[in-house]
Amino acid sequence: MSNTNGIPFQVPMLTKQNYGSCCIRMKALLGDYDVWEIMESGIKKEKDAATTKKKDQKALTLIHQSLDEKISEKVANAINSKQAWDIFQTSFKGLDKVKKVRFQTLRGEFELLLMKESESVSDYISRVLAVVNQMKRYGKVLNDDRVVAKILRSLDSKYNYIVVAIEESKDLDTMIIDELAGSLQAHEEKVEEIKTRVG
Repeated sequence: MSNTNGIPFQVPMLTKQNYGSCCIRMKALLGDYDVWEIMESGIKKEKDAATTKKKDQKALTLIHQSLDEKISEKVANAINSKQAWDIFQTSFKGLDKVKKVRFQTLRGEFELLLMKESESVSDYISRVLAVVNQMKRYGKVLNDDRVVAKILRSLDSKYNYIVVAIEESKDLDTMIIDELAGSLQAHEEKVEEIKTRVG
């Protein structure tokens, strides 16, 4: 199967372990096929009922293709794509209590994150953002200033003087994560260049 641009793609397969990332990819896929609005609003009475029904069927087909046999049974009786989407979201996100527990676990993970001595800035920031994105899936969005502050205070000690320089020269309340990542990666590259020249 290929997308609307004729580019072949692989439908993301939903499992219990990859629910969050699979949902993101499914949203992108359904958006590419111009059927995502049905997931948000359901089927409404429109002038062109045939087009709407066709979009709904396309969305339902894409959803079914992303489910294994066990999960597919849960949505087998869905009468439209929105209902199918809602059923599997409810099944995997779980009850509010489970979501709260999972969020608390992620918040603890976020607070305990520390850069490893051998880790690159890029890898560490990716690890931080992975937890931040998981928290977002559970309804908690962390502002850039909070993530920037977390990264700066949890870097390896070899970055202490660049952290001080950034804190003194930049407005941390308005700094975005990409800007911080760029500054830290530039510093890391300079240090490596000096090591190569000296070594």
